Amino acid sequence: MKKLSFLKPIFNFILIGLLITTLSRLFLFFIFKERVEQTENFWYIFPIGLRMDLILLCYLSFLPALLITFLPNKWLKFTNTFLVIYSFLFLFLILFVELASPDFVKQYDTRPNKIFLDYLIYPKEVVGMLLKSYLTSIIVTFLILGVVLYFAFKKGKKFFYTVSTDYKFKLMLFPLIAFLLFFGARSSLTSKRPINASNAVFSTDQLTNTLGLNSFYTVAFAAYSIKNEGNTKMYGKMDEAEAIARVKKYMIAGPSDFTDASIPFLHVQQPDSVMKKPYNLVIFLQESLGAEYVGILGGKPLTPEFDKLSKEGTLFTNLYCTGTRSVRGIEAVVTGFLPSPSESVVKLGNSQQGFFTLAEALKQKGYDTSFIYGGMANFDNMASFFNGNGFTNIIDQEDFESDGNKYAFKGTWGYSDEDLVTKANQYFKSKGDKPFFSLMFSTSNHEPFEYPAGRIKPYDKKPATVNNAMKYADFSIGKFFELAKKEAYFKNTIFIVIADHNTRTYGKNLVPINKFHIPAFIMGPGVPKNAVYDKLASQIDIPPTLLSYLGLPFETPMVGRNLSKLDPKVQGRAIMQFNDINAFRVENQVVIMQPNLKPLQFEIKNDTTLIPVKLNEELAKDALAHVITAGNLYKESKYKLRR
Repeated sequence: MKKLSFLKPIFNFILIGLLITTLSRLFLFFIFKERVEQTENFWYIFPIGLRMDLILLCYLSFLPALLITFLPNKWLKFTNTFLVIYSFLFLFLILFVELASPDFVKQYDTRPNKIFLDYLIYPKEVVGMLLKSYLTSIIVTFLILGVVLYFAFKKGKKFFYTVSTDYKFKLMLFPLIAFLLFFGARSSLTSKRPINASNAVFSTDQLTNTLGLNSFYTVAFAAYSIKNEGNTKMYGKMDEAEAIARVKKYMIAGPSDFTDASIPFLHVQQPDSVMKKPYNLVIFLQESLGAEYVGILGGKPLTPEFDKLSKEGTLFTNLYCTGTRSVRGIEAVVTGFLPSPSESVVKLGNSQQGFFTLAEALKQKGYDTSFIYGGMANFDNMASFFNGNGFTNIIDQEDFESDGNKYAFKGTWGYSDEDLVTKANQYFKSKGDKPFFSLMFSTSNHEPFEYPAGRIKPYDKKPATVNNAMKYADFSIGKFFELAKKEAYFKNTIFIVIADHNTRTYGKNLVPINKFHIPAFIMGPGVPKNAVYDKLASQIDIPPTLLSYLGLPFETPMVGRNLSKLDPKVQGRAIMQFNDINAFRVENQVVIMQPNLKPLQFEIKNDTTLIPVKLNEELAKDALAHVITAGNLYKESKYKLRR
């Protein structure tokens, strides 16, 4: 054991860090005990918290481990000086944000996040507020920090000193040290994805879930997310009022429909008739199902079930997705939010709570709300976003594994699409007469294109291809409706099958518009049958269109159009974000904006040929307005419902 004494700084760093975060978690638990105990299995916050704390501390221990191992003994004085400064700095920061957490949680119902960082922008105002409202807490915090610093510098240095050790021995031991730190940082050897905040989600109470995290992690995640929030000014500048006015031009809502000036786009959407018993809503989001794979849209003959079912409702033949990632599709279909060069709001820190979703709107109307997914819901931060924004139940791979049922196939990305539809059908049956909203998200059409044998007649000889995976996904769509039609809920449900995006999005044009073309059909009571909507439309038009069929009035901030009420004379439009390039299309004209460059305009021929034309300055301003508005709504937290 004496030979391992050179590792003492790392052991002590991790142990002291765990002591700080664990004591803080216990303190927060007792402060909010009355509320936390209302959550089933609330004690999960402690094992989850230990796991998340170890992840953080193992990440922070990598650099000290490298220096201790590889710097020669003659550099021992430098190494020890660095270790003391490094350890004190991070332990001090961890302690500081934990001491700040109780008051922050009381104010914002969550651990410190981006708002905590935003305070740094307005030091004068914030310090004034803190001195007036939290003087006692400030005094206690600085007293504790002062005492800790005194004892740290007086007696704590020795905790972070390493000792001279045989160089060869350290090198031989390093692979084991690196493995243990890697294992601790990833917290798993089998998971294909790093652990993130979604792994702390186990309840429908956002506060309880965040107690399983630590505040240094939540602040660091918020800081990291800032780089993904995008600079909407990269395309140009515009006054906020002008941007709002230009976006409103493209909406159906009239001036008298808007209800709250502080939430610019909040308006009332009325149904054709108010129903005594509102309809359920099911969105079946299809992974990567581009129009090029859909037979009825002129693509490959891979979707006989989709083609057949679309005739039982309304088929959208000229619909375009907003982006190239699943989270962008989720953003459009579930929230109706405008695409921008920013990361999707599903992954951004400022939208993890209080951000508008269909689930939040329907939950306020008494609906059961759920997300059902064959994979792990922590992927792309989905579970965290859904949990904080109206989804009561999140059902994912772990629920499939624990329910005792036998399923058809589990692949790299989780359980197969037919398992997903079986699970969803069982869940919907269990709701009885309670209205429900559910987002189902498929997984099978994703590399490495795995699916159970014997379900389809392969399109390609090689089984694991995108074409065969498309056929299997289509088979599962058919199976879902075959099951649903046998159940009582079917006659009282609005269904939509829609893609999140295409597969690979590529092309010679600045924006490969043809690769944004996606399929969708809506089916259910009151939806026109054997109908085709062939006008140009955007993915953000889908959520308001769906709400129009449910038989209830809704107040929403969505800027998309209710396509069931759109005047045929109004020009169709679509908005597409391709990496950092934005395309704003109105009929066959598209304005393309690139960072720090003058916008370009093209005439579209068959989606694949773009002919340069003279820039329409007004259209270019409209395009810019939509991006500027997206940024402002997000940054100012104005995409929400009234509380």
